[in-house]
Amino acid sequence: MKKNSSVLLLVFISITFQSCLVGRFAWYNFSDITDYKIFPSRPLPKSTQPFRFVEAPQREKVGQASVKVIDSIATANNSVAFLIIRNDSLLLEHYYQGYTDSSTVASFSMAKSYTSALIGAAIADGFIKSVDEPITNYLTELKGKEGFDKVTIKHVLQMTSGIKANESYYNPFGQAAKLYYGRTLRRSLKHLHTDYAPGTQFAYRSVNTQLLGFIVERATRKTVTAYLNEKIWSHLDTEFDANWSIDKKKNGMEKTFCCLNAKARDFAKLGRLYLNKGNWNGKQLLPADWVKQSTVAERKEGGVAYYKYQWWLSRNGYYADGLHGQFVYVNPSKNLIIVRLGKRSGDASWPAVFEQLASYL
Repeated sequence: MKKNSSVLLLVFISITFQSCLVGRFAWYNFSDITDYKIFPSRPLPKSTQPFRFVEAPQREKVGQASVKVIDSIATANNSVAFLIIRNDSLLLEHYYQGYTDSSTVASFSMAKSYTSALIGAAIADGFIKSVDEPITNYLTELKGKEGFDKVTIKHVLQMTSGIKANESYYNPFGQAAKLYYGRTLRRSLKHLHTDYAPGTQFAYRSVNTQLLGFIVERATRKTVTAYLNEKIWSHLDTEFDANWSIDKKKNGMEKTFCCLNAKARDFAKLGRLYLNKGNWNGKQLLPADWVKQSTVAERKEGGVAYYKYQWWLSRNGYYADGLHGQFVYVNPSKNLIIVRLGKRSGDASWPAVFEQLASYL
């Protein structure tokens, strides 16, 4: 009887802890690439006729880069997948720690780049007039509040909105953790404040991308997942099913600052879409000008040399970057895509690794 009571107590504590934000934070501890298992989600179905990159013969070197050295760097830094794709050929595709080509990995902030693409699609469709519109045209709750009327979609896209936030995922009371583990994303709009005037300085804050998600939802009157599937995902000829995590099961909202869950090869297809200036096998999914705007530095309105519309910029390319070292790197001059996924970033400076590898090809 005593043993049964202990079991019941444990179950009660477990349910109680998982029923609130701090409890979920404590129960699940810190974020992990398997977190797609703990959140409800909306599906992104695979294609019935998938596109597959050509599998090139596996050699000891990729260009002038030693495969053994690449593997040693990947292994030493807790990677689970490393892909090098050039001219649509898989020059290298290696998996580690029991992961395979069919293993799902949480994108974390790589999802920001997908959300940016949806803004471009919504502008092309006429749902959004331009990036110069104030966000309050769509987020009416913020009208007349603390200067939000001066915050434009462009400010939010390039992280110069001035919206106050705490980006720490290690503080259960911080905003990023609340966005990640919370179940009231829409309600969070009411609690936003500003730090400084928009268009004056860069500050990387995930709340900006969540606002972009709200704008997509309201402008298109569709869920973010449905619109992604309609405009982009279903046209990328994906090999595997994927999904986008939402905050709650009933009428949930996508966590657009993170949490698109897919496989390495299919993540690479966003890189291929951008590498081809928004064109996928002859069909223009995104305006070429949007791809250029998103990935070329602009110093106006607080912009910086290393970031544009939810893409990080490097010397010779640009990349989607997620927590724990999830990357889709694109180098247009080399017609190159590199995907690195991992349980942790490790000690490697991955963008520098990608740039070095590109120089060997």
